[in-house]
Amino acid sequence: REAPTPKMLAPCLLRRAVLTVPLVLVVALLVTEPVRADQESGTAIPAESRPCVDCHAFEFMQRALQDLKKTAYNLDTRTETLLLQVEKRNLCDCVAANLLN
Repeated sequence: REAPTPKMLAPCLLRRAVLTVPLVLVVALLVTEPVRADQESGTAIPAESRPCVDCHAFEFMQRALQDLKKTAYNLDTRTETLLLQVEKRNLCDCVAANLLN
């Protein structure tokens, strides 16, 4: 009999690689130590000096409320200005109409 040809060898190696690569990855994942939540990169800040999540949320809501107040004030000011312009225009139209008569 003849020795196996390279054509027959390629599918065998491919099948072996398909089985071996995932196995190696699974073993590597099992061997490596998982990163814990308390292992942060950089310098660790003590819990006492870190503001809590609720404090951040409260500060964010305060800033949002201040922005809303500024927007409301700006809208009020703009509305008043437009109303004064309309009243002025109506008054001018009325005076001009009286002068023509």
